[in-house]
Amino acid sequence: MGADIKALRTRIKSVDSTLHLTTAMGFVAASKIRRATDAMNRSRQYSKAVSSIVRQLTASPECRKSPYIKGNQSGKTKLIVIAGDRGLAGGYNANVFRLARQFPDAEFVPIGKRACERFGSGFITSEGFSLRDGAQLSKELCREYLEGDFSRLGIIYTKAISVMTQEAAVKWVLPLEVSEKTDPVGTVFEPDELTILNTAIPEYLNGKLIGCVRESFCAEVAARRMAMDSAGKNAQTMIDDLQLQYNRARQGAITQEITEIVAGSGDD
Repeated sequence: MGADIKALRTRIKSVDSTLHLTTAMGFVAASKIRRATDAMNRSRQYSKAVSSIVRQLTASPECRKSPYIKGNQSGKTKLIVIAGDRGLAGGYNANVFRLARQFPDAEFVPIGKRACERFGSGFITSEGFSLRDGAQLSKELCREYLEGDFSRLGIIYTKAISVMTQEAAVKWVLPLEVSEKTDPVGTVFEPDELTILNTAIPEYLNGKLIGCVRESFCAEVAARRMAMDSAGKNAQTMIDDLQLQYNRARQGAITQEITEIVAGSGDD
């Protein structure tokens, strides 16, 4: 009986430590949600503005000559995979990797520690991925695309649908889709539409990339908050159950001691 009580006390202490850890991680994630959401919204506005300009340009017949629209015939696919820097975020990383497995012949460019561990060298942080990092990667990818290293470029990221809902998705960015309609704004491009389009693509790609990174990070902290809340509730339930078993064991031990004392007095 004494051994059972000691084992229960040890388990309660262990689960209680886990509860404190999950609670602390939940608070950290919660503190990052607002900042991550603000960064995501700003990047969405920037990406939308750049996309609007590119959409106007691709509607120009002259821009149909651009290699970014015509593409190349290499037939290879390259995917930027955005995952987290750490785990304990529910199915966040697993969903990204599950989607990536649907493209077994693709070449992957990882962003985030977990993605680098799976796919090799890349940008080892997603939380700290900067505009400068994005600009560097975008220029390199545009150069490789023009040289024919790959014919299709996509970004695997996580949509932040709500605090409780996140969804892994792929966004295709190259080659460009031809827009048949332009925004009803009179815009004059100098020196000409084709030159502006070819010059703007690295910035356009950077805008898309940064938007996906910021949205993925927002989804990650939201997923971690939900996962830690769920883990905390499970730990508390386990502690309550163990505490009940402990109390029963203690009560049984006390009853046995009293019985033995009474029996000993009767013998005297």
